[in-house]
Order: sequence, then structure tokens, then C-alpha cells
Amino acid sequence: MSTTPGAVPSEPLSEPARIINAFVAPTKTFADLKRVSRWWVPFVIISLSSYALVFAVAQKIGFEQVTMNQMRLAPKRMEKIEQAPPEQRQKAIDLAVSITKGISYTIPVFNMLYFLVVAAVLMASFNFGAGAEISFSKALAVSVYSYLPGVIKALLAIISIYAGVNPEGFNFQNPVATNPGALVDPASSPALYTLASSFDLFTFWSLVLMAIGFSCVSTLKRSTTFAVVFGWWLLTVLLRTGWAALGG
Repeated sequence: MSTTPGAVPSEPLSEPARIINAFVAPTKTFADLKRVSRWWVPFVIISLSSYALVFAVAQKIGFEQVTMNQMRLAPKRMEKIEQAPPEQRQKAIDLAVSITKGISYTIPVFNMLYFLVVAAVLMASFNFGAGAEISFSKALAVSVYSYLPGVIKALLAIISIYAGVNPEGFNFQNPVATNPGALVDPASSPALYTLASSFDLFTFWSLVLMAIGFSCVSTLKRSTTFAVVFGWWLLTVLLRTGWAALGG
């Protein structure tokens, strides 16, 4: 396989410079990860933005409403709950609300688990499938930095919540109308909604950053990293859409 050398920064970057360049000059940030693959600064920023969104939801929408909105995305499960006796139905709803709260308040843990899985899968794909030599620390750093655009999405969601978004139409997975999912009724067409929501502006932004990042910390051609990153994304979209079609 033909390769091209990753970019080499002309001088070391400070942590603030890394964050800024992740948005305006991503090759500089990712090339600097070859020098020091620290990831905790963007992780803290992502976690703080996530908590800010959770606080806005708790204050203006409420966890019970958010939970009901999410449950409607699984019509078969929702139908079973609605057909249950009132006492059992309320217990099921209370349990679902508790789970939503638990996940919301421990969101950094779930974010970290997600980053670890993404880093491991992509590192293995590039190392064993494309002959690269990417360390796990670099793969993790690239993965975390690539999700910084989600901070902007969280801020937009917070603004929309305080501006008076419809509580019955809000869900954590798609808090801002930055994808075609905003045009689909999730209750009547959950599979189509899942598929349409996947084609999200911020998702593509992160995927592009990730592909650029892995090309910068390795000797792989950018076309290779783009093919692998978007290939995995497409597979997850198909699996999620299929699960939604089955009422999962």
C-alpha cells in the first residue's frame, strides 16, 4: 500500500492552541499529537458541555418528558407499557426515568467508554487492516479531539432549550435540527428517523476530523483513513436503523 508521511508541526502547540486549531487548522492539532498524545483537555471540555446540556434539560424540559420522548422511538416497547395495568405502567416509567437520570449525570463515563471503543476499533482497523503502527494513546487522542464539534452542538441545543423548544419533540440523541431527522416523525417512522438523523452536520464534521487525525498520526494516505472511518460509520448507521425498524 502506498503511503504518505503524516504532517509534522513546525513547533509544539500549547493545549489552548490545540483546541483552537482543532476547529480552524485541524492538521496542526493532529500532527502535534504525534509529539504528545494528551487527550484530557478536550475530554474535560466535552464533559462540561454535556453537563451544561443536562442541566438545561433538567431545568426547562424535565427528565420524565425526555424519557417519554425517547420511549416513543421504540413503538413496540411503548405499546407494551401502555397496555400494562396503571401501577405497572407507572413503575416502568419511573424506572426508565431513573435510568435516564443515571446516564445523564454520569455522561462523562459513557463518553469515555465510547471513546475507548472507537479508538480500539479504529486502531485495530488501521494497524491490522492497513499496516499502520498507531499506538492506542494516539488513537484515543485523535478520537477525543475529533468530537470537539459536539461542544458547539451542545451549546446550540442549550440556546434552543432556553429559547423555548417544544418539550415533546426533544431528545438527547438529536437535540438540534442539524440533520434531515427534523423532518421525520420519530413516533410513526422510527427507522426512517434514525436513518435521517444519522446524516448530521456535526457528525460529518467529527468524522472528517477523525479521518484527518488518523492520517496525521500515521503514514497512511488520507483516502485510506477516510474510507475506513466512513465505512465504520455506515455500518453503525445500518445496524441502528435495522434495530429501530425492529422496534428496539
